[in-house]
Amino acid sequence: MPFFYIPGRALRRSASVLALTAAFLFALLCSAVAAQSTPADAIALQQQGKFGEAEQAWKSVTLRNPNDAAAFASLGVVLSRQQKYSEAATAYRKALKLDPKLPGVQLNLGLAEFKQGHFPAAAHALREALAADPTSDQAQTLLGISYYGEQKFPEAIQYLQPAVEHDPANIELRRFLAQSCLSAKNYDCASEQFRRILAQNPESPQAHMLFGEALDGLGRTQEAIAEFEKAAQTSANEPNVHFALGYLYWKAQQYEQAKQQFQDELKLDPNHAQSLAYLGDIEWKNNHPEAALPLLERAAGRQSNLRIVQVDLGAIYMQQKDYGKALPALERAVKLDPAQPDAHYQLGRLYQTQGNAAAAERELAKARELHQKADEDVAAKVKTAPPPVTTDEAH
Repeated sequence: MPFFYIPGRALRRSASVLALTAAFLFALLCSAVAAQSTPADAIALQQQGKFGEAEQAWKSVTLRNPNDAAAFASLGVVLSRQQKYSEAATAYRKALKLDPKLPGVQLNLGLAEFKQGHFPAAAHALREALAADPTSDQAQTLLGISYYGEQKFPEAIQYLQPAVEHDPANIELRRFLAQSCLSAKNYDCASEQFRRILAQNPESPQAHMLFGEALDGLGRTQEAIAEFEKAAQTSANEPNVHFALGYLYWKAQQYEQAKQQFQDELKLDPNHAQSLAYLGDIEWKNNHPEAALPLLERAAGRQSNLRIVQVDLGAIYMQQKDYGKALPALERAVKLDPAQPDAHYQLGRLYQTQGNAAAAERELAKARELHQKADEDVAAKVKTAPPPVTTDEAH
């Protein structure tokens, strides 16, 4: 018979086999072409933006010449352009193993690690890059930000300060420097940087908040309050702005203003543990234990490591003669911060109530010791302060 019948399923299977065979042959052809690629071919593909093909070309070059450091470095570049940073880092390391002095490779390796969030590895490579070329602004900036990512804030400042001086209009870079200064408790540096950020962007609520935090660290609480008030006016729905402003009011013993801010924060987030805690503390300070207790217990349920909550709960439970609840609350408060005298004092009073004289004396003695140390610290600060300027000296 001149005509042969092939069932549909078999025909489709044959077509699939043919397609797979064609794809396989095409891949072999491409592989054969890549295997014959030269560095010039790879560079040409790279210049055309054909990074996938350039990758294959450079791989073929490195297979034929496994000691070609420059080829591995170029492979790292095209891999990075495709955001294959892990593979790129491997290629760069191979290049450096073959030629540790190959220019630019340490910088590229640092950038590849930085893009992956591998800040310690990035910092190591970028230090080497900066040692090789101390004039590299890119290496200096990336090294500073890598240290910031590692939370090594003093080291971050060392490299970010000159980077900011070189590019003073770069507000993001200045923000990294300002936050590093703040985290390192270098409040003079932080306040100066946030002041400059606000000069460039006066409407930034985050900058007002961070500037306020720096001012508070310098002991300039009223000025800090003014900055947080500006932040609250600029962006009333900014998370934590009302809590932070309330905390500063609380610190300044302006409890009614603080109470309003904590309530405003709770309107945005009804479960904001710190706002509940300080609102409860205000009620306790105002001698309203029945109003304070549910707020403090809600705060404890949300966040158990708030010391102020444990101290206040312990004191309220003691007042209610609920010693079984008071004891673990006060013990928890002492554990959270052993350097604060109030929890030691309350715990000593509780032990007295329970007839445990030895434990009571131990805690009360600790409270006296901590109070005395605090008084000595204040006295030392007063003693080292410069004398007031007289009228004659001023003239």
